[in-house]
Amino acid sequence: MTAQPSPSAPHTSASHKRRWLWGGVSVALLAAGGLALLGSEHPAQAQMQGGGGGGGKGGMARGAMPPQPVTASVVKTQAVPVWLTALGTVTPRSYVNVMPRVAGLLQSVDYKQGQMVRAGQLLAQIDPRPFRIAVEQATAQVEQTQAQLNGAQSDLQRYETLLTQDSISAQQVSDQRATVAQLKATLDANKAALDNAKLQLSWTRITAPVSGLAGLRPVDAGNMVTTSGAVGSNTSTSSSTTAASPVATIAQVQPVDVTFALPQQQIGEVVSQLMAGKQLETQSWDARNTRLLETGKLVAADNQINSTTGTLNLRAEFNNKGLTLFPNQFVNVRLLVRTLPEAMVVPTTAVAVGAPGTYVYVIGAGNKVSMRVVKTGVVYDNLTQITSGLQPGEQVVTDGLDRLRDGREVKVVQAQTAGAAPGAAAHGNKHGAHAKPAASGAR
Repeated sequence: MTAQPSPSAPHTSASHKRRWLWGGVSVALLAAGGLALLGSEHPAQAQMQGGGGGGGKGGMARGAMPPQPVTASVVKTQAVPVWLTALGTVTPRSYVNVMPRVAGLLQSVDYKQGQMVRAGQLLAQIDPRPFRIAVEQATAQVEQTQAQLNGAQSDLQRYETLLTQDSISAQQVSDQRATVAQLKATLDANKAALDNAKLQLSWTRITAPVSGLAGLRPVDAGNMVTTSGAVGSNTSTSSSTTAASPVATIAQVQPVDVTFALPQQQIGEVVSQLMAGKQLETQSWDARNTRLLETGKLVAADNQINSTTGTLNLRAEFNNKGLTLFPNQFVNVRLLVRTLPEAMVVPTTAVAVGAPGTYVYVIGAGNKVSMRVVKTGVVYDNLTQITSGLQPGEQVVTDGLDRLRDGREVKVVQAQTAGAAPGAAAHGNKHGAHAKPAASGAR
C-alpha cells in the first residue's frame, strides 16, 4: 500500500521558511545600525583630533584652565598711626542739682529747659517779702543797739572826767565800762543777724552756680519750696506726692569728659607718655563707628587697675563746641599711641588665614601666583601692616584668593595701590590725617 502524505507537512515547511526570513532581516538591521554608529563616531574623533592639533590657531588643549580673573594691589610703605580702641561713656565735667537754700513760695522759673545757662544767671525767684521784713527788723535792732552804745560811751567819758576830779567812785566808772563793752558785743551780734537776714534775702534769687546745659524743668512756679527741694514736681506720678526735687539740674558739657577703660596689657605705653606730660590725641566716634564726633586729648588715668576686669580707667577731655557729646552717651573711643613712619602695608582683603598660617598670594613671573606666609602688625583704615614676608613693590591678590593655588595663572582685572584701599580716600578727604581707623593691634 502506498503511504499517504500527512496533511500538516506543507504548513510545517512554510513556518520554517518564515522564521528563517525574519532572522535574516534582524541580522541585516543590526549590521546596518552598527555601521551607522561607526560612521558617526569617526568624524567626531577626527574633528577632536583636528582641534587638538590646531590649538595654536583657534582652540585650547583639552584640560588647560584659563587665567583666573583677580584684583591686585602693590605693596607700599607709608606712615601708619597706631590706635587703641575702647567703649567710652560721656560724663559731664560737673552735674549740679540746684536746690533752694531758703523756704518759701516759688514765684517764677526764669530759665529755658534744655538750653545753655551761664554761671550767675537767674534760674528761679522765691517770694522775697518775708525776708525783706526780716532785714528791716534786723536793721532796726542794730540801730537801737548802736544808740544805746553811743549813750553808754558818752556816760563813760563823763565818768572818767569826774574820776580824775575825785568826784565819783572808781566802781561806778568800772561798771560803766562793762556796760559799754556789753553793748558793743550786742551790736556785733545784731550786725551779724542783719547780715544773715540780707543773705537769706539774696537766696530768694536762685542763680546758676556753673555754666552748662539745663535739664528739663522739674518744678513749676507756685510750688512751695524748702531747703530740701521743691515740694511737688511736674515729673511726679501723683499730685499728692511730698517728694522734694531740685529747682533745676545743670550739666557742664563744655568741656565734657569721656571715661573709658583699656586692658592692662595696653596701658604701659599710654601711662608712661601721660606721666611725661604728653597729650595723646583722642577721638570719639558714634555708636556705628561711621562718624567722627569730636577730637580731644587724654587728661588722666586712674590710680589702680580694676581687679575684676583687668582694665584701667582713663579720662579724655573734649571741647564739645557743637554739643555732639551728651552725658551718659556711649561712644567709641580711639586713642592715638604713636605713628609708624615707614610701615609696609597691603589692603586687608589681601591677607588670609588658613592652615599654613597668615598668608597672601603674590603675583610673579608669567602672571602666576605663589602663596607666601607673612606676619602682620597693626590694622588701619582697611590696610594691614606686614612686618615680614613681603617686599615693597610686589603685587598681591586682593580678591579671588579662595579660587587660587600655587602656580595658577591669573589675570588682573582691576589693580589698586595699597595707599588707596577701598574707603581710604573718602576718609582722608573728610578727616585728613584722622581718617577712620579700624581695630588696631597685632594679628
